[in-house]
Amino acid sequence: MLSLLQFVLKILAKIVLWKYKPIVVGITGSVGKSSTKEAIAAVLRPHFRIRVNPRNYNNEIGVPLTILGLTTGGHSVWLWLKNFWRALKLIILPNSYPEILILEMGADKPGDIKYLVDFVPVKIGVVTAIGQFPSHIEFFPEREALINEKANLVKYLPLDGLAILNYDDLSVRMMRELVPSGVRIITYGFGQGAQLRISHYELKSEDLAKGEFGVNFKIEYNGNVVPIRLNQVLGKQQCYAAGAAAVVGLRFGLNLVDISEGLSHYRGLPGRTKLIPGIKNTWIIDDTYNASPSAMIAALEILNQLPGQRKIAILGDMLELGKYTEEAHRRVGEEAAAVVDMLVVVGTRAKFIAEQARVTSLELKEKKKIRLDPDNIFEFETLEEAGLFLQKKIKTDDLILVKASRAMHLEKVVQEIMAHPEKAKDLLVAS
Repeated sequence: MLSLLQFVLKILAKIVLWKYKPIVVGITGSVGKSSTKEAIAAVLRPHFRIRVNPRNYNNEIGVPLTILGLTTGGHSVWLWLKNFWRALKLIILPNSYPEILILEMGADKPGDIKYLVDFVPVKIGVVTAIGQFPSHIEFFPEREALINEKANLVKYLPLDGLAILNYDDLSVRMMRELVPSGVRIITYGFGQGAQLRISHYELKSEDLAKGEFGVNFKIEYNGNVVPIRLNQVLGKQQCYAAGAAAVVGLRFGLNLVDISEGLSHYRGLPGRTKLIPGIKNTWIIDDTYNASPSAMIAALEILNQLPGQRKIAILGDMLELGKYTEEAHRRVGEEAAAVVDMLVVVGTRAKFIAEQARVTSLELKEKKKIRLDPDNIFEFETLEEAGLFLQKKIKTDDLILVKASRAMHLEKVVQEIMAHPEKAKDLLVAS
């Protein structure tokens, strides 16, 4: 039944794409896809009719639904019949269809990206980052297989297409070799060799309570420089999203001033390093949407940079890492030991974070550089236990990071310690 549904959606989407001929911006990578999608939308929305994937509509069902402007019918035959009727009306009747589709494309298993680009004519391909320990690698035979699958986004670009690659991620930068000859390539990043270069990054936290915080940086392209301010977002990874968005904006004829103005309206999505007031006059960095090792370390860097009486990290399992599971979790534990005053882990895999943090904290203690006392490392099997523990342990002016893979549902821990749990539906990732 699912295969039939997938086939019908693909055919309907192909017809709609043939009829309306939108320009398709495709985005893939192991981290940063959703943020990049939203940043590109912020740049283009004032100037064009656009559409982006809602929520996590980035697979073989979600992408065609986005193209068709539909939402899932779940297990209801009636809702799916209504969806097909709406799709037929879109095909038969004249409609004001988007000029540009901004489509996030995920790859959970071999063939996912290839399947999508076979019927979605991507003209602009953006690859965000792969990282040392890529997420979703569990279902690939090796790391190179995952990278090659992601690279399918730019392998099949048309001659008038554009590949936008993260220069600072070596695996992504090397995808230049796979882009068809004659297709334009633009790299972005902090590295000296990036064509669109990001520099002068600063995380500013003037007044958290008033929402006066964000990141400042500069973008340079072809000798032109413009300052960028991203309001109420946190972290260096946001600069990468903005950099990719800037390249897309330039491709559509916008200048750097237009792009800077568009990015001033960019806001992060729920669960992506969102700052939320916590109980006892604390602050929570809610980063519960998903997790990879590189994203975990980036979140710990934000925790280290922001003000707080104590720095507390609640970290859960990172999933789909396959053979890299233990090594990746230990790498995070090593980083956490140098940053936090209290570490709380949830889940069976996260025990490696705690174990390595204890080892590293003892090593730092010998060097008189101790930050994390081994007695302040706590392990829990369930979210409920962790939530109750934290309610008792949290003190005024603590800064608390909460992060894990999506399936761990650590947003439930955030709800336990946020100052206004009645706002959970608006502020947190949907469970």
